[in-house]
Amino acid sequence: MSKCLDALIAFALGDAFGVASEFMTPLELEAEPISDMRPSKRYNVPPGSWSDDTSMTIATIASFIQKGSFDYDDIMSRWLRWLNNGEYTPNGLTFGVGHTSFQAIENYALRKEPLKCGLKGEYDNGNGAMMRMLPLALYAYYRKIDEEEVYRLTNELSSLTHAHKIARLGSYIYVRYVMYLLDGLDPRTAYQKIQTLDYSLFTKEALINYDRILKADIKTLSRSEIKTSAYVVDTLECALWIFLSSRDLKDVLLTGANIGGDTDTITAISASMAGIVYGLKSIPHKWLNTLKRKEYLFDLALKFEKKLKLSWDS
Repeated sequence: MSKCLDALIAFALGDAFGVASEFMTPLELEAEPISDMRPSKRYNVPPGSWSDDTSMTIATIASFIQKGSFDYDDIMSRWLRWLNNGEYTPNGLTFGVGHTSFQAIENYALRKEPLKCGLKGEYDNGNGAMMRMLPLALYAYYRKIDEEEVYRLTNELSSLTHAHKIARLGSYIYVRYVMYLLDGLDPRTAYQKIQTLDYSLFTKEALINYDRILKADIKTLSRSEIKTSAYVVDTLECALWIFLSSRDLKDVLLTGANIGGDTDTITAISASMAGIVYGLKSIPHKWLNTLKRKEYLFDLALKFEKKLKLSWDS
């Protein structure tokens, strides 16, 4: 199957699975584990509904398909229509938006320049930028852009909402890891590669937060040592831990949905990795058919891949 399709559909499935259990505790999930697509009691949406993670990601993709590049004004205007009008949602309802993303989009509505909209405070290091970086990783893979361009685009796309150095670094690590998976490296080798990247353009103050990923082995940690908050570092650690410990995409979806905490983003990110490596073959047809706006998502993924290939060929 298409790499775009496998990655993006897996991402949306992860988001939808995680929506059903978002912010539930491990004890609650032990008593009532997720084994199938379920409705969300928190947001009162039916099974297969995805959240802000997928909405912001597909809005970015729709912009690229039309513009042929990452046009920050166009991306921000689409996010504004998503926030205010429910575009790029499964059912016309916008939900799950984090404070930092919300405020950055509001800044754009007040006519701030896109790259000046993102928040820079210490408490603006949620996972709301990293969760929408998959289109950039796919772009970088197909276009074979150089490292300087990967760094620039990751920092700029992150800074549309999350401009703090810790959030930008988390986005960069995720993008580079996904790029290695797209290149065909196995999960362990790809993980070792991100540990040996040149991070000299990032500050030591930012890098120290990622020591458990970059200087240790995240897979060797016990479940009790893994945090599931929306803090970007916790989310990346948890997503890597799930992915590196799982056998296939189905395993990732069920593990992520039952881990507790910010499960929609955690499961979406880990599932995007699994989709690239394992494809969708382990997914029951029932799950795919339950995914809201499945045909739209499939069509968008294929159009995006075609646009990336045409851009590269030209």
